[in-house]
Amino acid sequence: MANTMPRSFLQAAATSEEVAPPLRVVQIEGLAVLKIIKHCNEFLPSLVTGQLLGLDVGSVLEVTNCFPFPIREEDEEIEADGANYQLEMMRCLREVNVDNNTVGWYQSTLMGSFQTVELIETFMNYQENIRRCVCIVYDPSRSAQGVLALKALKLTDSFMDLYRNNNFTGEKLREKNLSWVDIFEEIPIKVSNSALASAFMTELEPELPVKQCDYDRLKLSTAPYMERNLEFLIDCMEDLSAEQNKFQYYYRNLSRQQAQQQTWLQKRRVENMARKAAGEEPLPEEDPANPIFKPILEPSRVDSYLITNQISNYCNQINGVATQSFNRLYLMKALHED
Repeated sequence: MANTMPRSFLQAAATSEEVAPPLRVVQIEGLAVLKIIKHCNEFLPSLVTGQLLGLDVGSVLEVTNCFPFPIREEDEEIEADGANYQLEMMRCLREVNVDNNTVGWYQSTLMGSFQTVELIETFMNYQENIRRCVCIVYDPSRSAQGVLALKALKLTDSFMDLYRNNNFTGEKLREKNLSWVDIFEEIPIKVSNSALASAFMTELEPELPVKQCDYDRLKLSTAPYMERNLEFLIDCMEDLSAEQNKFQYYYRNLSRQQAQQQTWLQKRRVENMARKAAGEEPLPEEDPANPIFKPILEPSRVDSYLITNQISNYCNQINGVATQSFNRLYLMKALHED
């Protein structure tokens, strides 16, 4: 009979971390969803953020509660006050036996423009202390069109590895087979309520005829939302064009430098042949002190990847709004014919 040595708690925890399944779904309580929506709508058009609290259970990340961050300006003392505020809030929640484990944060966005370097930096800061965390993004302007614009995002592991090493050259991206779609991973969201809350909402549901607000859903005008999406899309196209100009300038300089290096190398080889014929030692074929051998730094591709992601997001939003508009038009056409 084999001897089985008892394992310590740290060994068991390390083993559980190694075999932890990938994150499949974010399960968020209905109360937490309402808190997020209320906070984001109250401070429009300002953008707000808050803390997500819950539990990490296997392949499910449970978000059971949240609280808002105070709106502050960029200042070191105020940032310290913000950190103290978070700690104090979590202490108070712990005292009343509410989940106080941080599982990420939420933030509001305008027209889906959330894919920025600041979001990546925040993810990297959270990842230092939390193994698995998500960011829930809520878009009030999109929700006003009749869709609950709530997304749960996380960074992909391959992108985080490259970002830690700050190596976003074209060669490294091709080696890792990383494209612009591999930055963020969207996790499905499942809204859950307790049985008592579901029963209570069923009792509250009135049995009334159709109201005016129900007819408002058939409004055919989506011009303001569509126009702003197109404006943001044009701005992103201009930013992407500027990023492409940077790379064109880099490749022009690189080609010019390579041509200068070849010319210098040919002259050096001719000079070495003459020195060998005269019985002298040949000179080295590379001169680090020469400016033409100084490497040209390749621009990072993070910005262009994020802009491309943002363009794709705007196109999807325009496509979604256009689809809804066509559905309403066909419905109204059928009603007029009847």
